[in-house]
Amino acid sequence: MNVIVSPGVIKGTVTANPSKSAMQRAVAAALLSKGKTVIHNPGLSNDCLAALEVAENLGAKIKRTGEDVEITSNGVKPFYDTINCGESGLGIRMFTPIAALADLEITIEGHGSLTTRPMDFFEAVLPQLGVACSTNNGKLPLRIKGPLQAKDITIDGSLSSQFLTGLLMAFGAVAENATITVTDLKSKPYIALTLQLMEQFGVKVEQENFERFHFGKKQAYRAGEYTVEGDWSGAAFLLVAAAVAGKAEVHHLNTQSAQSDKAILQALESAGANMMPGVFTVIVEKAGLQAFEFDATDCPDLFPPLVALAANCNGITKIQGVSRLAHKESDRGITLQQEFGKMGIRIDLEGDVMLVHGGTGIKGAKVHSHNDHRIAMACAVAALTADAAVEIENAEAINKSYPEFFEHLQQIGGIVKKEALNINH
Repeated sequence: MNVIVSPGVIKGTVTANPSKSAMQRAVAAALLSKGKTVIHNPGLSNDCLAALEVAENLGAKIKRTGEDVEITSNGVKPFYDTINCGESGLGIRMFTPIAALADLEITIEGHGSLTTRPMDFFEAVLPQLGVACSTNNGKLPLRIKGPLQAKDITIDGSLSSQFLTGLLMAFGAVAENATITVTDLKSKPYIALTLQLMEQFGVKVEQENFERFHFGKKQAYRAGEYTVEGDWSGAAFLLVAAAVAGKAEVHHLNTQSAQSDKAILQALESAGANMMPGVFTVIVEKAGLQAFEFDATDCPDLFPPLVALAANCNGITKIQGVSRLAHKESDRGITLQQEFGKMGIRIDLEGDVMLVHGGTGIKGAKVHSHNDHRIAMACAVAALTADAAVEIENAEAINKSYPEFFEHLQQIGGIVKKEALNINH
């Protein structure tokens, strides 16, 4: 699907979509619980649907009732010896240690960009916990055979905080007097979100400075009710749209959230946007925007909306943390450079730093999402202040995390036209 976004003024109110980070963690916790969990405001993006399917294959019963999702489980008791995590990086890294709690040999697969992402850290870590593990030369498919035995272990946190999320959640179900020690942890806020959610499901982890995570006496996950909060990573695009092209009010955003992408508020403030954050709502209004400096090492998913913001700021914006972008749905640093380049915005990549030359004017162009949901959304936001319409090829990539994005953009005044592709083309 191609989508054409025309320049326009943003004005209106919209409710943020549910957080896929929180939704996927809640599905995992519900699987690890005994009994029925009701998830309110569930996310239904591709990654969230993949998480529900994995939980189902690992033994949970899933039922949609009205607006809610009910998950009934008796712990990890796989129905099948194969699970597929779709294209979700969090899904595969989180569910692999959880699936390893079973003593069945399980093959873990994925598709799309997930088949090219490195998986060899599983082979380095899981055997230390009694889990046989093999990959296809460091890539998928992944084969594991548990059961995982929780014991003291040290892992390299620079590889992926998502893998640590999976280990923490798996340990939560079986650990007794065991400590996970982590060196060089990236994305601490995501681990804060994991710990917060585990506690809501009855498992409390003692942590020291995000370096040591201690499990004392054995605990058990408790089924219950959970409401998924709004997603800061998706809402970041709406907030930037308001900052560059008008004014909008975005609801259902918890300003006390542990989500790392809440840091978009700091970037907007640094750039000079007018903001009024409430407790569960944020109002952003356009003002004279100036170049800013921002470290996105702990929130790499903010790079695309930050680039759309920086393109509208006078001067050269400096964003740190480029090294975190290589193994995303696309090599996001290079993809942003290419696609924004088509719209007349110069981006320099210098080691771990991205320099965005803003305020030079955005040009109408035909761009491509590279099958990356966040690239499609960033280009749509850039189009709002371009000198002509921007056509985004392969725009259905947004379904991975935010299927409602274009509808939400229209709700606040965006001029969006969808074009189905001619199959004979």
